[in-house]
Amino acid sequence: MSVWDDLVGQERVVEQLTAAALAARGVVAAGRQDAAGPGAGSAMTHAWLFTGPPGSGQATAARAFAAALQCTSPDLELGGTPGCGFCDGCHTVLAGSHADVKTVRNDGLSIPVRDMRELVLRASSYPTGGRWSVILLDDAHRLTEQAANALLKGVEEPSPRTVWLLCAPSVQDVLPTIRSRCRLLVLRTPPAPAVADMLVRRDGVDPALAETAARASQGDLERARRLALDEKVRARRAEVLRIPLEVSDVGACLAAAQRLVDTAKQDAEQLAETRDVKETDDLKAVYGAAEGLGGRAPRGMAGAIKELEKRQKSRATRTRRETLGVALLELLGFYRDVLALQLGSTGELANEDQRAALQRVASAGPAESTLRRIEAVLACRTALDRNVDPLLAVEAMTLALRAG
Repeated sequence: MSVWDDLVGQERVVEQLTAAALAARGVVAAGRQDAAGPGAGSAMTHAWLFTGPPGSGQATAARAFAAALQCTSPDLELGGTPGCGFCDGCHTVLAGSHADVKTVRNDGLSIPVRDMRELVLRASSYPTGGRWSVILLDDAHRLTEQAANALLKGVEEPSPRTVWLLCAPSVQDVLPTIRSRCRLLVLRTPPAPAVADMLVRRDGVDPALAETAARASQGDLERARRLALDEKVRARRAEVLRIPLEVSDVGACLAAAQRLVDTAKQDAEQLAETRDVKETDDLKAVYGAAEGLGGRAPRGMAGAIKELEKRQKSRATRTRRETLGVALLELLGFYRDVLALQLGSTGELANEDQRAALQRVASAGPAESTLRRIEAVLACRTALDRNVDPLLAVEAMTLALRAG
């Protein structure tokens, strides 16, 4: 077992990060303050950009690297590899409690400049453990322009023993001035057999179900895990994949669109029920609010609650978009399989468990119609990215699926 075990199908990336962690150990042993000074070679640097398709494991790779940088295994003195997974350094990083590793995940639509300035300030502090101060920024593509400029200062003038780990879907999602100062690591889509093996090995999933989930997720590790472990997620997927069979008239198209949007809204509401109330109660506890104060709130609490509600609203919007995004990816996968059948492919399909429905749709029209339907799904994704009203965007898509 090591910190790299959850990184599926990324052997080349693991090799690069292991070499960097070894070089970083040499920097610490020599008592130097820089991340890539003389003797460290080209393996280690102070800023890294992890990119790859959804579910490929950018954040997993960054977290594993952070653990390897903080590894304190006794085996290192005997020539061992950083990232044992057992020592206190590795364990606390993976658990999210290491004092010198700050992981930033943003639930909203964007990362504001205020948050980034606080991170840059934190990065200026020397690591308490004497090894590395690591800032892991998930969703770096959600930085506002001002926040990105604030981050640029941090990576442009790195503090001693500070390492920035940025995660984004693609290199184009990050400002050129930032990415030019980062070492780029591109993760690939994990192969379905490797994903299925992990589900069986780590989560105890039935092999047949693991294989179906791995193929249906199209290499997205987290999506595969949800499909394998949550019956509601499987039922939701089945409902989405019925849409191509149901869009026979205008009424059916509009009804299907409404169901998709309502499902996304329900997901956001369920998240709010489990998280928003607890966050509000925790915030009130911080301010010492309690019953019996004569209706008066402690000073500053009203403003803090207003700011919290703003973040919660942004998170709900993002949840709705992500739920719709998953549904659109499932539709894309369905129509790609239809196209494969129409073009005479004999290989296994991503939605092999839906083969009867795929063959029915494939036999109902030419490949040109399927291509137009794929374009309609992609156009809906673009419209949602541009903040078009979700119901209008999805209705336009379902009507195009019928007309295709």
